[in-house]
Amino acid sequence: MSLAIRPEITSSFRDDEEQAAAAVPLLAAASPTRSRSHAGDVHILSAAFLFVFSAYLPTQNLQSTLNNDGNLGAVSMGIVYVSFTVFAATAAAVVRGLGSRAALLLGTSGYALFILANLHPTWYTMVPASIYLGFASSIMWVGQVIGNLISLVVLRNDKDGGGAEEKNLLFTVFLGCMVVGIVLMCLLSRRDENIGVEGGDHELPENSLLWDMSKSAVAPLADRRMLLLAPLLAYYGLQKAFVWAVFTKSIVTPVLGVAGVGGAMALYGTSGVISSLVAGRLTTGLYSSTLIVSAGAVLQAGVLLWLLLFYSPVGGVLGSAAPLLVGAVWGVGDGILNTQLSALIGLLFKDKEAAFALGKMWQAAATAAVFFLSPGATLQGMLAAVAAALVVALTAFLSLSLVVERSYALKL
Repeated sequence: MSLAIRPEITSSFRDDEEQAAAAVPLLAAASPTRSRSHAGDVHILSAAFLFVFSAYLPTQNLQSTLNNDGNLGAVSMGIVYVSFTVFAATAAAVVRGLGSRAALLLGTSGYALFILANLHPTWYTMVPASIYLGFASSIMWVGQVIGNLISLVVLRNDKDGGGAEEKNLLFTVFLGCMVVGIVLMCLLSRRDENIGVEGGDHELPENSLLWDMSKSAVAPLADRRMLLLAPLLAYYGLQKAFVWAVFTKSIVTPVLGVAGVGGAMALYGTSGVISSLVAGRLTTGLYSSTLIVSAGAVLQAGVLLWLLLFYSPVGGVLGSAAPLLVGAVWGVGDGILNTQLSALIGLLFKDKEAAFALGKMWQAAATAAVFFLSPGATLQGMLAAVAAALVVALTAFLSLSLVVERSYALKL
């Protein structure tokens, strides 16, 4: 029995959060001489990811709200995803060269450095940390929700996000979570230090490995199915960035304050978890996946139209409930897309690793674009842009379904 944890398959605890960019296993098959079981390493790794991403994701969610001087937070997150896009193609070579445990520790160090930079957020600390985080996150990419509840508790009395003491306490707590996660990763077994040598095979030269990776990354672009799926892959990254950069700053904060961001994002994440589980259970093939994706798109389209045409921040119980409801419904659509994109790539493509890696690069590029553009755009403008992207993505996806069905019918 062998266990492989691939970075393109996200554990958002839904996901997420999350598919990573490296196209090789982070935990290879165990040697028969190892005493620790596969399950033991999985439990340690799961606990480590819990601590790491309980700290990072809420830090990401608060960037456009807390670090808004000169749009430092939004620009920093844009740099993260540009860096991710650039380094994603080389992530597999890094993992193979370092081994699984060292690669995980290297990847985690990027998240720790980014949180540390938030204790003294300036252009000289945040920009280098963001570039390094983009490289590190191309090695490991998952998600978690619990940390949003931590931010809700710590910032509960900080309505406008201006309290330095509360912010420093929050990021110190997150840094502590990160340290615990790193310590847990140090306990993982050494399973793959000799990748490429096992069984008498010789390790490929680095230049040959990079050439093979480059060819596999470009090959899916020649597939019409991948080109039709690309808009939906890009939209997935765009709609997530909309939540992180626009929803938290322009919809949640004016009504609930900075303290409300954690609660709204926790609700968003919880609805995503539930919808992912349900959608996964209902997925049986392309037809069912088409129906499920269409349902998720209709939900998000309904939210966008309501925000565009009818929404305005108001006080009272109903006004406070509106951002929470929007987050919950949007999370359902996000969870559906997260599950179905993975299923579609698995159904449609033989070279799944290359397809996953290419899809992740498109998602990261779209996410970066939102973080760079959102500071200078109005809420109405961003809503219209996301709605237009959704229409294009759904149209291309429905065309993909017709192409695949017609191709299947011709083979009969």
